[in-house]
Amino acid sequence: MPSPLPPVPSATAAHASRQALLWLVALGFFMQTLDATIVNTALPAMASDLGESPLQMHSVIVAYSLAMAVLIPASGWLADRFGTRRVFMSAIALFVAGSVLCALAPTLALLVAARVVQGLGGALLLPVGRLAVLRAFPREEFIHAMSLVAIPGLVGPLIGPTLGGWLVEFASWHWIFWVNVPVGVLGLAAARRFMPRGDVLARRGFDGIGYALLAFAMAAVSLAVEGMAGSGARGAVALVLLVFGLASLAAYWLHALRSPNPLFVPGLFDVRSLRVGLLGNLFSRLGSSCMPFMIPLVLQVSLGYTPMQAGMMMLPTVLGSMAAKPLVTRIVRHWGYRRVLVANTCALALLIASFGLLPAQPSFALLALQLALFGGVNSMQFSAMNTVTLKDLSSQDASSGNSLLSMVQMLALGMGVAAAGAVLASFEAFFNAANALHTLNAFRATFACMGLLTLAATALFLQLPEHDQVRSGSSGADV
Repeated sequence: MPSPLPPVPSATAAHASRQALLWLVALGFFMQTLDATIVNTALPAMASDLGESPLQMHSVIVAYSLAMAVLIPASGWLADRFGTRRVFMSAIALFVAGSVLCALAPTLALLVAARVVQGLGGALLLPVGRLAVLRAFPREEFIHAMSLVAIPGLVGPLIGPTLGGWLVEFASWHWIFWVNVPVGVLGLAAARRFMPRGDVLARRGFDGIGYALLAFAMAAVSLAVEGMAGSGARGAVALVLLVFGLASLAAYWLHALRSPNPLFVPGLFDVRSLRVGLLGNLFSRLGSSCMPFMIPLVLQVSLGYTPMQAGMMMLPTVLGSMAAKPLVTRIVRHWGYRRVLVANTCALALLIASFGLLPAQPSFALLALQLALFGGVNSMQFSAMNTVTLKDLSSQDASSGNSLLSMVQMLALGMGVAAAGAVLASFEAFFNAANALHTLNAFRATFACMGLLTLAATALFLQLPEHDQVRSGSSGADV
């Protein structure tokens, strides 16, 4: 009788398969973060080609982030219902299809519609990939595995603005979308080869009514914020959308209280740190989320920078962000969440408003320092907010709370850019921005207003316990 095969090769193969899965999920995260930043430096070139004002191009970013926010709450149910591999591959295919449609779009309206398709695909890449990693790795290895996944995700924002500027300057803006095609094809082949099929779990109920109410509320409020700069019929439509959006949000809450299977269990909000963290995320990100949109725009439109130069000027922001991350846990452990978040929010607001003093010919060194400081303070804000939001959740509520946090983050990104676009349009009309100097004044006033908006979050963070230190092992990772 032949001796049985030794178990080592199968164990080695399983380990290799899990490592390949990590690279695959990291690739999806990289695609998502790259596309979220590569577009910003290309907006003036897009506007010129499509016959639009560069100051009106914020809808390209809002459409993407809003589509992601709307679909994220359904990601877990879709993965359970259809299997992680099928949903992950569908997400990549949808993302690539949206990219192709973006590259071929002849008008701004069609470009915005294509960005919605792209955002729907991007919404599923990280949550479903994270779920596949959670199921493939033992719980004690999960944090380390997700830390590895986060590294390529940090590279996306690092190279995105510069790559976008280079492609615009030496090719055309269409190539910022075409580059997703070969990456997406590689991802599809890798997902088919390395991602576990993922068992289709027992069908659990999906709160379709609650999802529809919440999705409509997010879309209506975001579009209302974007339309607030308009007068006449546009302003009236914005007001109607805002009222209906808030009514839909209230209806969702009432529905969740009596639903046997709500989208988000109302008991989640019994956790004080979650309530404060979610609201703080929403309000503080209104100011900071508009900066990757505003900075490349003002550099090109008002200060005469080329797309490549504008993209490279975003590097200090990313480097400052990466430098601050290792310090967050130490600082919060010493001072506590409340003191750190209140002080850091004030510093963030001042740094955003400081761009309102931008001269017509800024010093390169001072501007780079200003951007690096903003990146560091902004990184500390995100890490501390994300950790305080999730740290007190029970294990059974952690997944739902994380999905809710991801949804709020994407909603805040869209609303922040929409708010900045609306304020910028209002000041453009006020200053009669017919030349670069008047346009710069509109940008200066917008920076000051967005900094002021950020200060509103301090009232929320003051509601945290005064002596609430970080726990051992807490993480500020943004994935």
